[in-house]
Amino acid sequence: MHRWMIYGANGYSAGLIIDLAKKAGHDVILAGRNAQAVMELGKKHGLQTCCFGLDDKAVIVKCLQKIEIVLNCAGPFSKTAKAMVEACIETKTIYLDITGEIDVFEMVHSKHDALVKAGTTAIPGVGFDVVPSDCLAKMLSERVPDATSLELAFYPKDSRFSPGTMKTMVEGLSSGGRIRKDGEIVQVPAAYEIKDIAFKDGRPKTCATIPWGDVSTAWHSTKIPNIKVFTTTTDATLKSMRMSRYTGWLFGISPIQKLAKELIGRKIKGPDAETRAKARTLFWGEAKSPDGKTVTMRMETPEGYSLTAESALKCVEHCLSRRPAPGALTPSLAFGAGFVKELTGVTIDP
Repeated sequence: MHRWMIYGANGYSAGLIIDLAKKAGHDVILAGRNAQAVMELGKKHGLQTCCFGLDDKAVIVKCLQKIEIVLNCAGPFSKTAKAMVEACIETKTIYLDITGEIDVFEMVHSKHDALVKAGTTAIPGVGFDVVPSDCLAKMLSERVPDATSLELAFYPKDSRFSPGTMKTMVEGLSSGGRIRKDGEIVQVPAAYEIKDIAFKDGRPKTCATIPWGDVSTAWHSTKIPNIKVFTTTTDATLKSMRMSRYTGWLFGISPIQKLAKELIGRKIKGPDAETRAKARTLFWGEAKSPDGKTVTMRMETPEGYSLTAESALKCVEHCLSRRPAPGALTPSLAFGAGFVKELTGVTIDP
């Protein structure tokens, strides 16, 4: 019995997780579709490998038959999560991933009853998206139990995106923005709402709504019916977001999307160790109740990819030490609102 596997092991975020897992003494099996890349990675780290695609469910089931936990790092997760989750239901393997995609979260949560019946668990979003913001949302809901409105925002300082994240963003360009209204996810224009938000450093920043994963997960964690997620923006970025209302449909055309992803794969590299060590991410959250009660909280965390590596590994370790309740869960439902406090360098005010 191999206790756990990383699928998509040759990706940027997976590489950071492998390094941490090795330091912690984990004997993890490395897996993915690119046989040569995965085998070279296994040789480099002295770890066992397994190479398989996700087109044939029987093959996936065979490869997961003796795996207790699989951590899916192969994005965009719209292409990988469904097949892997359905195989995990058959093998009773715990499914984790580092997605930030709203539709993937919703797909996984639609499998809740099947997961419960199988006696296994799926916890999507065990990285930067959505561990800090999900835990912040849960803490706010505990302080305002009758909240009907939740707003979350984040400010990534001095960082940049990996190729996988950029490819996921390209997939979403044709869809515009999304918020949750009266319990339902609804389509809105890109940069639907603009507001100034004061993060932990005290300086208000211009922020715009984005279709971030918490539009899905924060509702599953808190049942607050109205949710918006913001991120900081510049004048140039805001102009581009508004322009995408008219041009974003182009990226829904398969050949154009494919070309954009190929260019990203060739030209974009994830942040190096020096950048990750210097960068920080600031979070802000606010919950409001119908009677006017408002609670605001702020959080500071390490850079997003560094946080993803640590939080994903900690989630694996929690699942290894004690299987979580069966079903589709968010990080805060699986491990508690305080889970984010276990991560290095996280501070929360007040």
